[in-house]
Amino acid sequence: MKSRALGAILLAVFSLAQAPASVRLYVFDCGKLDIPDITPYQMTRAQVATNVMSVPCFLIAHPRGTLMWDVGVVPDRLIPPGGTGTLRGYGTSTKKLETQLREIGYAPADITYLSLSHFHWDHVGNANLFAGATWLVSKAERDVMFSDPPSARTEPENFSALKTSRTTIITTADYDVFGDGSVVIKSAPGHSPGHQVLFVRLARTGPIVLSGDLYHYPEERVLRKVPTTEFNREQSAASRAAVEAFLTRTRAQLWIEHDFISNAKLHKSPRYYE
Repeated sequence: MKSRALGAILLAVFSLAQAPASVRLYVFDCGKLDIPDITPYQMTRAQVATNVMSVPCFLIAHPRGTLMWDVGVVPDRLIPPGGTGTLRGYGTSTKKLETQLREIGYAPADITYLSLSHFHWDHVGNANLFAGATWLVSKAERDVMFSDPPSARTEPENFSALKTSRTTIITTADYDVFGDGSVVIKSAPGHSPGHQVLFVRLARTGPIVLSGDLYHYPEERVLRKVPTTEFNREQSAASRAAVEAFLTRTRAQLWIEHDFISNAKLHKSPRYYE
């Protein structure tokens, strides 16, 4: 009887984690990038507080389901127990995403939707873990991900399983994930053909926009520098202007995902924003 009661309690806790009463935003530590050369960002080392970029992953838990947004730089399979996984020499991670998910009661199979800000290697590391979810992606981004030959800016083996995933092709500038306006994928092309940002409206924290790579360094935003390595610099500038106008209109915070200093101050899972 005691074991049955304990099982019921654990099931109740697990169910609560799966279906929160209101929207929650979890931030996971998915590594960092020690950028060797920042000149492509049109800034000098003296102009930035640090050349290091954070690599967060995000889980949005909604009463109607879950969304994973960006999934790290180093695949879990390359992170040794108690050690550091490395990719391309300057992308590192010490924490497995699947482990961090399980600590709050989720498994990859529990995730309803997967969406990536874009296809570059430092955002897709664990995409294959979520091949059972419905992938939300634009046609332009999916096409470049599965182009032949593949882009040098990604690691195709880390998202290969998405090719046969359930897929929703986003055809509108705004895509309302859960149908209530609380979680909206917004088109922001330029950094990549189908780059996108994520708007999340939280009851206590207020509205937030997760930037993807709309900006990389906060100084880039202040100095209005557009990297030379963008897929389309004119589109990037236009997307930045549109997102800035949206931030003003909604009074949303902009979380620059690669902002190492600001990211270090965010509550990490198992804590969450709501």
